[in-house]
Amino acid sequence: MKKILVAFELTALLANATTLPELFDAVKNHSQTKADEMVVKNAEVSHALATSKLYPTINLFGKYDNYSGPTGMLPVPPNVLKPMLGQPAIPQPFSRNIYRGGANFSMPIFVKSIYTMADKAKIMQHSALAKKRINLLKNEALIVGSNANFLYLNELNKSLDLKAKSLRETKKMVTIKVNNGRAAGSALYKIEDALNQISIAQNNIALQKEQIQNSIRSLTGITLTQPVEMHETKPLETSDEIASLQPLKLKIEANRLDEKAQKEKLYPTVAAYGSYVYSRAKAYNNNKTVNEEYGNVGVVVNIPLLAMDRYKEIKKSKIQMMSQEADFAKLNDELTSKAKMLKDSLPLLDNSIKLAKKSIVNREQLLKIAKINYESGRLSTEEYLRYEDEVVSAKARYYQAKAKRWQSVMELAVIYANNIEEMVK
Repeated sequence: MKKILVAFELTALLANATTLPELFDAVKNHSQTKADEMVVKNAEVSHALATSKLYPTINLFGKYDNYSGPTGMLPVPPNVLKPMLGQPAIPQPFSRNIYRGGANFSMPIFVKSIYTMADKAKIMQHSALAKKRINLLKNEALIVGSNANFLYLNELNKSLDLKAKSLRETKKMVTIKVNNGRAAGSALYKIEDALNQISIAQNNIALQKEQIQNSIRSLTGITLTQPVEMHETKPLETSDEIASLQPLKLKIEANRLDEKAQKEKLYPTVAAYGSYVYSRAKAYNNNKTVNEEYGNVGVVVNIPLLAMDRYKEIKKSKIQMMSQEADFAKLNDELTSKAKMLKDSLPLLDNSIKLAKKSIVNREQLLKIAKINYESGRLSTEEYLRYEDEVVSAKARYYQAKAKRWQSVMELAVIYANNIEEMVK
């Protein structure tokens, strides 16, 4: 029976043996990241579609024409047609019913806007890739921040467990005193209420843990039953540029090219074209079968003279570009200000962690003294309970400051597009 219990315990531990790299790998394969991959693939197809317009278009066709009167199967020069008129036995290439088959092609030789639109599509592809990377960093940062909160709540829960243990030991001592008439019965009620408050606090912690677990599960598909230990392995790298705005910056560049392409559609275009037609019919003059072949190759220059829709498209592209530039400037100001605030807060958080750690040592020493004074009757129950609360509060401030520091570093990592997987292990 003991072996079975040990096996179950080991299975439970292994099931929860999730590491931070495993969580990062899971988020890469989860639905949210796959949605970003589809955006990238769509951008790749858009680029291929833009460049495909540079290739020739070739079509095969077959058709049947019925005319109200004899119609030429192909243009016939007068010097060819004249000898036919004097010899009725020669089938003339004219008929009411003509069967045709063949092929035609067209190919751009110079269409400036196609090249510009291809460049735009390429930049949009880069923008989609950059957006995918930033979204992945945001999800990884959220995992690290949630895990930091999980660690904080776990340590806070442990502190409350220690407080409850201490209060239960004190309760035993107070119970003896009350039974011997050396202490008032109200002291027991106060300690019992303090234990009940601990249970309420731990229940609230359990609810917060559920929220954290759900947040991580929604990103990775993994239910984290215990927090993962984390260590900062690489310092944060900052710069003057807000790297997280790279996707929007590339979009603005693409919109500039779009405006340019709309203008270029007003330029002259040069294209090649050609066709080959094989025709078959019954000659109208003697009903004999006639087979004819006819082909052509040419170059055409188109010069737009009036295209009001193009002017509207140019104006529309310019407005979109200006709108995105305004959004970029706004976001850049906001993130620059936020980054400064977060960077300025890091030394303060480091100091808070240092002071809170020192406070824990002091509060624990004061609690030991308070417990001795309470046992000797030199301290009231309320005063003693206050010392118990202060130890838990000091630990809460310490772990909360650590969690806040992790979250601040992760926010900065996203803003400056740092590699979070290299920063945290």
